[in-house]
Amino acid sequence: MVIKPIDDKSKRQKLLTELITSPKLSADQKKWLKKELNIFNKGIRGEAEAAHYLDSYFKDNENHVLLHDLRLVVEDDVAQIDHLIISRGGNIYLIETKNYSGNLSINDHGEFTVQYDQDAFGVPSPLEQSRRHERILRKVFANLKITGRVDTDFNFVHLVLMHPKAIIHRPAASAFDTSFLLKADQFPTWHKNFIENRNASGFMSSLINLRSSSAIKEWGELIKGQHKPKGLLDLPEFIAPKPIKQKNSEPRKSDISSQKNPHENSAVTTAKQLICAHCGVKIDYAVGQYCWRNPARFNGLQYCREHQALF
Repeated sequence: MVIKPIDDKSKRQKLLTELITSPKLSADQKKWLKKELNIFNKGIRGEAEAAHYLDSYFKDNENHVLLHDLRLVVEDDVAQIDHLIISRGGNIYLIETKNYSGNLSINDHGEFTVQYDQDAFGVPSPLEQSRRHERILRKVFANLKITGRVDTDFNFVHLVLMHPKAIIHRPAASAFDTSFLLKADQFPTWHKNFIENRNASGFMSSLINLRSSSAIKEWGELIKGQHKPKGLLDLPEFIAPKPIKQKNSEPRKSDISSQKNPHENSAVTTAKQLICAHCGVKIDYAVGQYCWRNPARFNGLQYCREHQALF
């Protein structure tokens, strides 16, 4: 059963797309935005494709709970888990999805390289990334008092799912075992084989750890409650636009007289224009007042509600 779907990230897609066309940003800022949007879109596609296969396989399965796109924060540690599956028998599946547009190669030392035409780039190991996530997830389990029966431990399984059309160059299994790396459409077959092999070698462990469907559903809901999504409108400081120079230094009297709060004691200075310093549109007095009351955040200027998110 699916406990948590993928978060809607359309707001960030829209923000990045609109900022790329902004005349207020430099070429370097737009270059960063294009790269960020490309990576962001690839990640969304990879998660969605993997979720499609997982949802189809587990949607009517009462023996497993499935959570997508889970961000957990414990103290200063952050785990962005693409897919988490909990089984009644004590298996915890941590799944990373990767949507590399080039060919993937893994050498005998477990190092990952992506080949784009004539260029090759080293990439961090998704297996090591998943293992770091396990350490953080164990802390979450401890905080939520999610434990195995009679002091038995959960069986953590790490998987990396690739696009079904991905080209993967693997080393010999004796040098480095890449059985954790699957194409997304292979997961159902892999899981059936895994369960069969697990039952043959770990039947007693699974039997001891066996929990009810309602119990693992409750666990899933508890973990879902720990989800702390990253701000969709968060951007690095260097992406903030440079203030535009206004031709008229003084605000129009009509703007001040019609919108000024009668309880506001301070005069509107030449720096306080009722115009967004990013897009140049007219803003309400209350919107400008909010920016003026937070000069450290907005550099003493004012922005419409949409572009306040840039700071």
